[in-house]
Amino acid sequence: MRENILALKDNLSLSIVGKSEAIDLVLVALLSGGHALLEDVPGVGKTLLAKSLARSINGQFQRIQCTPDLLPTDVTGTNIWNPSTREFEFLPGPAFTNVLLADEINRATPRTQSALLEVMEEKQITVDGQTRRVPQPFFVIATQNPIEYQGTFPLPEAQMDRFTLSLSLGYPSELEELQMLQKHLSHPVIEELEPCISLEQVKDLQKLVSEVKVTRELQQYILNLVRATREYEEISLGISPRGTIILQKAAQALAFLRDRDYVIPDDVKFLAPHVFSHRLIPASGRNARTIVKKMLDSVAIEKVLI
Repeated sequence: MRENILALKDNLSLSIVGKSEAIDLVLVALLSGGHALLEDVPGVGKTLLAKSLARSINGQFQRIQCTPDLLPTDVTGTNIWNPSTREFEFLPGPAFTNVLLADEINRATPRTQSALLEVMEEKQITVDGQTRRVPQPFFVIATQNPIEYQGTFPLPEAQMDRFTLSLSLGYPSELEELQMLQKHLSHPVIEELEPCISLEQVKDLQKLVSEVKVTRELQQYILNLVRATREYEEISLGISPRGTIILQKAAQALAFLRDRDYVIPDDVKFLAPHVFSHRLIPASGRNARTIVKKMLDSVAIEKVLI
């Protein structure tokens, strides 16, 4: 499966220039069976990343532009009356896809945001008492602008906890931006992207990720980090047990991406800021990512036997 991973990363790098770390993080979320939250300013390639991923895995892609007037049924779908058959028929919403981009998710009302809770956790949607499975694999990439908050509805803790990790693409370097200009000189690069792996292969990769070894010592280290967030004086609300499990799954996926069948402490340390920062609530005036990095320096780890 190593060839599939390399092909997927290379394919994404064709359209997303110079963002290898961000690509790795998105793949960590995908391969661990989770979802990714991109917090960044407009125009840095968030939508392009989602579209490129969908094309690369030969999956269906749907985009939801979140606005205050967006309804829950605009996400999940609804039953409509068919006069010819004199029966109600279900019209699937955009959530019935493989890669779903929820653009500017914090502009949707809490009622609409909550429509994603069930499908993100259980990979199913219930409408009028009937439950339907969504296509597999199912992956949500949500975006929000960390600068502009006017007219937005902050995501509740339950919604934030559904995302495996959060990340930012950031601005490209001067050289990377020049390469972007050259690539987009005649037509968008995404038009040239071809699928490099199949949906079935993605599911196979997810299964292999779940088999990556995590020692008891590393599990204790993960637990120590999580419990430290619940006792740290600069944090008002610590990490939930779901966050504990997600950090372990993400570490397995990162180890797999780095061509290992076992997790090492550096995997956990690298991922902790991305897995923790959007979950915890810092004390007033504190920065979540800075707190996590300070906490990583203060929590020791015993010798790990692989």
